[in-house]
Amino acid sequence: MRPRNYIFLKDVAYLAITAYGGPQAHIAMMMRLLVEKRNYIDEKELMELNALCQILPGPSSTQTITAIGFKVGGPNLAYLTLLVWILPAALIMTAAALAISILGDQGAPLGFTRFIQPMAVGFVAFAAWKISSKVVFTKGGIVIMVFSAILAFFFRSPWVFPLLLLIGGSLTALRFQKQPILKKEPMHVEWANFLLFIGVLVAAALLGRFTQFRAVLLFENFYRNGSLIFGGGQVLIPVMYTEFVEFKEYLTSKEFLSGFALVQALPGPVFSFCTYIGALSMRDYGMLGLLLGAFVSTVAIFLPGTFLIFFVIRFWEELRKYRVIQASLEGINAVGSGMVCAAAIMLYHPIENTPYNFGLVVVTFALLLWTKIPSPLLILTGLIVGFIFPG
Repeated sequence: MRPRNYIFLKDVAYLAITAYGGPQAHIAMMMRLLVEKRNYIDEKELMELNALCQILPGPSSTQTITAIGFKVGGPNLAYLTLLVWILPAALIMTAAALAISILGDQGAPLGFTRFIQPMAVGFVAFAAWKISSKVVFTKGGIVIMVFSAILAFFFRSPWVFPLLLLIGGSLTALRFQKQPILKKEPMHVEWANFLLFIGVLVAAALLGRFTQFRAVLLFENFYRNGSLIFGGGQVLIPVMYTEFVEFKEYLTSKEFLSGFALVQALPGPVFSFCTYIGALSMRDYGMLGLLLGAFVSTVAIFLPGTFLIFFVIRFWEELRKYRVIQASLEGINAVGSGMVCAAAIMLYHPIENTPYNFGLVVVTFALLLWTKIPSPLLILTGLIVGFIFPG
């Protein structure tokens, strides 16, 4: 491997342990380090790659940095980039799941998490506001967002969420005539990665159906969700909560909220929350089961987005010129915003509805909205106060 590629991986490792704040903050840090300082790609290329990843399902900042690795050194460097980027957060979330599992087995109280649970709802509420304010601009988008929030709240089946995304994108795609006409060239499509994407999805579904082994079922669950979720890690929250807390009951609401609060305090991809969920989903199978669950869920949630970015990046320049693609983004983004709004309500519901807990939600939201206090500092404060006053 060329020396430049080693330096690139070192830069990715630095971002993996310092890039807090979600996809928007990640892009800003990539701009400073990978564009302005190292000049791996230029600013226009970065913004185009980020735009591409916004319209693909999966973790947008993860796909963006993987795509940069692809441009710098081809597919081999891209896979190494993906590994280096997700590993720190995945290891920490595995350790957190292990700690929660051990404490639960020993009957230890989780009172120290009582502050960060309502704080986690505040984080989701803030995410809902931030996402909707950036991507919902029209009356039609607002209507789609509101109806999506209502349907996502009242119909909690895991299949409702991808269906809403498809319907929302299809509704706004009907208005493609309003998009500007751009000059197009013939597209050359290489299908290998797309066939891998579909093949793994079908194989996982069939294998899970016939074996009923939980690790395989988890792989199928996370791979399917990673294939259908647009809008980044925050949009995953209502899907994960419905499937793993309410539907399958692998986690309690308290465990879920504690893990989500923790991932807010970590650098790197928010999708690493799935590592924690997968690990706790397999704790009935002992320590090895827990570690297997963490590994399987991490691979499954990131793999489809990786296949798709490798597939699309080769003909993205021509694909983005189609008006139907441009128009469908409005509906997809509006549905994603509505789902995050519903998640804030769903996550608050299991918490005891007291003025104290509601106040923590409001205060957390206000601090995120009107101050520049880093998210990790807020969560760390909540954990420390919880240890001092466990209740």
